[in-house]
Amino acid sequence: MPLANLFSLGGVVMWPLLGFSLLGVALILERLRFWWQVLPNQDQVVREFLAAYKRNPLAALTKLQKHENLPIARIFLAALELENPHPEEFRLALETAAQAELPLLKRFNTVFETIISVAPLLGLLGTILGLIASFAALKIGDVGGSKTTDVTAGISEALISTAAGLVVAMITLLFANSFRGLYQRQRALIQEYGGQLELLYRRHYEQSRI
Repeated sequence: MPLANLFSLGGVVMWPLLGFSLLGVALILERLRFWWQVLPNQDQVVREFLAAYKRNPLAALTKLQKHENLPIARIFLAALELENPHPEEFRLALETAAQAELPLLKRFNTVFETIISVAPLLGLLGTILGLIASFAALKIGDVGGSKTTDVTAGISEALISTAAGLVVAMITLLFANSFRGLYQRQRALIQEYGGQLELLYRRHYEQSRI
């Protein structure tokens, strides 16, 4: 059956489901683009920076400034660009910058959760409306008569809307869980590399005081 016919048979709830599906696809594409820019070279950039920072902090800082498109680089720069901060101030700057970046890493999570929750409910609403239409068209003694087509249409509406709601929710859930996993991994890396940078800075700071 053509997709357009399925859409028309699904009833009125197919329109909000279409809106949710288009919104979900747009946000999924945005998140894929974002993570595609962040993930490929991040580990290598950070490891090279930490290795260079041990030898020459100033040269490492200059190199890191070329990668300001990476969230972890912006976090490090927020602390490194302070003027000779105390180690506690350096740690606080790292933590503050990290907290500012986290909303960007988990962007649209609330929207994804809303689509995942509401889409099946809309499908259920379509089921109820289709069954109501079926029962309204069904009359005792008219089974197999002129109203059979209306009953069948109501059942079709009920089944199609339910399936559509589940499909929208499941596809969104699949990508939302993937993005959530990437966010958690990114957060762990920020903590790990941030701790390493803090230790290196503290060591340089103490040596400069001798």
